[in-house]
Amino acid sequence: MRIAVFSSRPYDQAFLTRANARAAHDLTFIESRLSEETRRLAAGFEGVCIFVNDDLGGGLVRALQSDGLRLIALRAAGFNNVDVAAAGRCGVAVAHVPAYSPHAVAEHTLALILTLNRKTHRAYNRVREGNFALDGLLGFDLHGKTAGVVGTGAIGRVVATILAGFGCRVLAHDPLPDPGLLARGVAYVGLSELLAESDIVTLHCPLTAGTRHMIDKAAIDRMKPGVMLINTSRGAVVETRAVIAGLKKGTIGSLGLDVYEEEAALFFEDRSERFIDDDVFARLLTFPNVLVTGHQAFFTAEALTAIAQTTIDNITAFERTGRALHPVPTAPPGPT
Repeated sequence: MRIAVFSSRPYDQAFLTRANARAAHDLTFIESRLSEETRRLAAGFEGVCIFVNDDLGGGLVRALQSDGLRLIALRAAGFNNVDVAAAGRCGVAVAHVPAYSPHAVAEHTLALILTLNRKTHRAYNRVREGNFALDGLLGFDLHGKTAGVVGTGAIGRVVATILAGFGCRVLAHDPLPDPGLLARGVAYVGLSELLAESDIVTLHCPLTAGTRHMIDKAAIDRMKPGVMLINTSRGAVVETRAVIAGLKKGTIGSLGLDVYEEEAALFFEDRSERFIDDDVFARLLTFPNVLVTGHQAFFTAEALTAIAQTTIDNITAFERTGRALHPVPTAPPGPT
């Protein structure tokens, strides 16, 4: 199949090319994001391969379908950036990567927790300046603390298991409790109870209408004073302005983000020579107890290998059968 690969970086090209060696699809790598402004770049391709910040609204899906589009292949698990209903009505199949390396994101989550707690990022800079004072670097033992895990799918399950290994009391919130975690002693509770009792709250849920701004002012007001909040799921699960207010008030003692609700204008590009014109994001960076990484939690060799292989497998299955190996739920398969 002829596939236009949008938002492609050198690492995407390397891993996808390797995975495509046998399938031999015709891949065209395009650095730009797919949007209304770049739609002409996708004209004539049977499929587009996209990432988290490509934006396929209903109008764009319909326009591309009229140009010959049959398949949208996401290099990610989430699909909130695609109008799946419009794709279904147009007969365009949507495929995703439901699981790649949950350990990658889970381990990055723990890296954020440990860094914020023991302030190793600040210590690193101090020591390089010859400052060996310990003032301001006080942390706490994770052992014995209560950690709340919101969402216990593949990633949340691993996070909960690791936190239990640190000796944390783990609370979880998910519509479908995981039997393995229940057997390990993880307690499933309502969201309000989890927020009220947790010293650490870490988010691992998809972005849906029900989870958008799940962490808002009301949710933050229910949290323990000084709580650590971590988000490696989707940016809009958190209402950023409410979090800033929580940081100023002291309700949120530390914040770790690998995602941001307006990240499409910032992440995955080198902006070091330009000013950041997002005042909300710039305000976040002024807090010494905030740690932001640029959507890199997935970024391990193992995860990229799995993402690339599953993406190619989706394309190959669709080419052969008219149905992707991992179709997005509620999206009817494209034409055979």
